[in-house]
Amino acid sequence: MLRRWKGGVVTTVCALCAASVALALVAIFAFLCLFALPVFMDGQGFAVIAGDWKPATGSYGVLPMLQASMGVAGIALVIGFPLSLGICCGMNGFAPSGVGQMFRGLVRCLTAVPTVVYGFAALFLLVPLVREAAGRGTGLCWLTASLVLALLVVPTMVLVMEAGMGPTVERVRLTGAAMGLNRGQVMVHMVLPLCWRHMAGAAALGFGRAMGDTLLPLMLAGNAVQSPGSPLESVRTLTAHIALVLATDSRSGTYGSLFVAGCLLLLLNLAVQLVLRVLARSGAQFRRRT
Repeated sequence: MLRRWKGGVVTTVCALCAASVALALVAIFAFLCLFALPVFMDGQGFAVIAGDWKPATGSYGVLPMLQASMGVAGIALVIGFPLSLGICCGMNGFAPSGVGQMFRGLVRCLTAVPTVVYGFAALFLLVPLVREAAGRGTGLCWLTASLVLALLVVPTMVLVMEAGMGPTVERVRLTGAAMGLNRGQVMVHMVLPLCWRHMAGAAALGFGRAMGDTLLPLMLAGNAVQSPGSPLESVRTLTAHIALVLATDSRSGTYGSLFVAGCLLLLLNLAVQLVLRVLARSGAQFRRRT
């Protein structure tokens, strides 16, 4: 009886915690919509979403910043996801146990490194390299920000993948050995298909963190308001734009456009999370049928 009561209490507490997180997310979105509502009531909502940023002429469009955020976060994910997957596979399938434990400790340490440390290190190490390799510009560009953001999200993605891959490797190792498979075959044909959901979750979390980071794009992307073209061009992301404008203006039309930008940022992250979860679920159902 006491055990059942304790189990009910734990279940209730967990449900309340989950509900509080959901309510907090809804409250944040409602708050952003409330402050963005005057912009739409004035008939400027579409202009803010799809227009250009020219405050001198009364145009407060955030489209260039939205494109820059997508580009910077997308390149960071393209670089960081394969690297994270390779590290996780190496720790669980190919590296000796001692080396694997060393890498796990290193990854956990990297998650605790402040973002500003990555930014300062990149300013003195990576920016000059990019500038010299390109032969033009300052080195503060889309590519530099994406490279450092990829390094930032790798530990997070590795830990998410590790949560699913570690137990899976232990569960299928003997089965694979009995079938005569080597480590690589076990990893490719048995472990990775079973860890599809964890990989999708890691990708969603990595993209969300890269998309939502403010300090690294602010320090490394150059903050030029323009649509991203070449990776060597300076851009300004939505998060950096919000930080820069909010620090200097709180009354003009630019202030209202920031809440529209916040809504776009939140909706975009939620959409990416939803798409990746649907793909992960569809992949799992397809494997069950086959």
